[in-house]
Amino acid sequence: MPIEQTLILVKPDGAHRKLTGLVIDRLDAAGLEMVAAKMTCVTEKLAREHYAALSDKPFFEGLIKYIRGEFHGIKDHRILALVYRGENAIKAVRAVAGATNPEQAAPGTIRGSFGRITTAQQFENVLHASSDPADAAREVALWFRKDEIIP
Repeated sequence: MPIEQTLILVKPDGAHRKLTGLVIDRLDAAGLEMVAAKMTCVTEKLAREHYAALSDKPFFEGLIKYIRGEFHGIKDHRILALVYRGENAIKAVRAVAGATNPEQAAPGTIRGSFGRITTAQQFENVLHASSDPADAAREVALWFRKDEIIP
């Protein structure tokens, strides 16, 4: 079983609704090791780099506003960024997170428990989780310097 690192972002809706501790509790219960955590501001540049693969999608601009907290009135654009490590960490975190669409997320997952779709059709799915090893490596490097991660 490969030891992997993966990025988790507690998105603005998760922070706004005071779900950060519950997210961490569920991730810790998955048996993974938290090796980095920080509150960070999401600049326009960082948001666009993070979601670059979706730049051709019609929802891209809304996604940028969402991750920056503009839908939730978060003025300083802060979110909690985490790195977890462990055997098959990416798959394990995605299982705890649930499907991206909260309506399709299994009960008991983070998104199944706390996610919702607004009347404006905006997914509020509480957290971002890397989708595969290549994305995880790119995303961890984008959000954290090497010296910010416990070896």
